[in-house]
Amino acid sequence: PQKKQVLVKYSRDNFTNHFPGQMSFQKSDFSLEILNTTRWDGQLYEYSVSKGAVEEVQQVQLKVYEPVSTPTIQILSMELANGSCSITLNCTAEQGDDVSYSWDSLASRTSGLCSGNSSSLHLSYPLRNSSTISCICKATNPVSSRTVTFNPNHCSHQPGSVGLRMELLLLLVVPVVMVVAMVLV
Repeated sequence: PQKKQVLVKYSRDNFTNHFPGQMSFQKSDFSLEILNTTRWDGQLYEYSVSKGAVEEVQQVQLKVYEPVSTPTIQILSMELANGSCSITLNCTAEQGDDVSYSWDSLASRTSGLCSGNSSSLHLSYPLRNSSTISCICKATNPVSSRTVTFNPNHCSHQPGSVGLRMELLLLLVVPVVMVVAMVLV
């Protein structure tokens, strides 16, 4: 025999809440609210209505989502060449279930530059326009959404800028790897 746990029983205008403090039942609209919801509340629920000899049974699958945390943007790659900057970004939220990502722009004239529907975005723009560009990453799930803004002022003509330092780092790492490889052979 199958055992079921009864949460609330309603009969002849009276109801019994078997889990006071955890469940709230409103007989005006027959709604049942689970208080202080946890992940364990995400399961299959069943309700039945009996009228005489007829019983109607319905099932409801409840899914509990963790809200999305504020996302962060990481620069995956950056290249400065011929007065233009190319950057690949990745946007991630540490918390949240079933998170989807989208990119947009604050300025309407640069909207195509920052548009995308995945966690990563590749930007390529002339340096002279970098101060007018702001890209927004939006992390969304069925219960919440959060945004973070990226201002692509990381590329610069100035010596010692982030873009130039990354290029110098690559120039230093490649010879070191080659020397280590020669020593091992």
